Amino acid sequence: MSLLSMTGFAEAHGAHETLRWRWEVKSVNGRGFDLRLRTPPGFDSIEPAARLLASGRFRRGNVQATLTLEPQEGSRGLKVDAEALASAVQLAKRIANETGLPPARVDGLLALKGVIVQDETAIADPTERAERDAALLKSLAAAFDELVRARRTEGAKLAMHLKEMVGEIDSLTTQASETAATQPGTLRERLSNQLRELMENPPVSPERLAQEVALLASRADIREELARLHAHVEEARALLKSGEAVGRKLDFLSQEFNREANTLCSKSADTGLTRIGLALKHAIDQFREQAQNVE
Repeated sequence: MSLLSMTGFAEAHGAHETLRWRWEVKSVNGRGFDLRLRTPPGFDSIEPAARLLASGRFRRGNVQATLTLEPQEGSRGLKVDAEALASAVQLAKRIANETGLPPARVDGLLALKGVIVQDETAIADPTERAERDAALLKSLAAAFDELVRARRTEGAKLAMHLKEMVGEIDSLTTQASETAATQPGTLRERLSNQLRELMENPPVSPERLAQEVALLASRADIREELARLHAHVEEARALLKSGEAVGRKLDFLSQEFNREANTLCSKSADTGLTRIGLALKHAIDQFREQAQNVE
């Protein structure tokens, strides 16, 4: 099973008797899972079942499902949109007052788009309404399944990018290990200079001198950071192979990567290691940005 992205788009069409509709579903990144259902008035009854359909397929991401009706000839009936009619009447009166023309006739107002609408939602019979809702949910499930496929396709691309970034982090960590092996010479020179400065000042106690030497040595030792970076690389590769919803784990791992890279840069004793540390931070930042797209 491949990774799933949190971004995708899909649609599905459906019909029941004279009613025709279109579902449009899309998803974007989110810390958790959230479904926003947009339906015309009269379709609120499908929301609980729609949420069950979505929660069974998605774990993370902000998913939006929009239902658009496509009325056909011979539909259930017509009704007046009172709000649209009131707006049309006010507009007609204002135009008549400003121009001196005769007021608009009723037939003209009713002919305006949106004033007369087809009443597809006024289904009184519970059995008929249940059949309509079942058909709506069936097409919504098809749209969600298509969205899962779209997210899986995008996830496969994400997995490739993430593997490349993990490989770059691994390579930079190896370079840092090789460069760190040359640090003893640099450290020895720095220590000699500091000891010379200490000896030129008023006498320093052996205990104080030992503390300074130990502190300098500990600050320059990056073996633990390198070991943790290598361990994080192996963990990242294992997560990418697991095929599970690992987005949160990858996001946490990127924070651990970044913490070790920051410490490595702060302990660097030469410019070469610093440059590698900065390149490592850049690679980790790219890894984090892509990991945030994973479910």
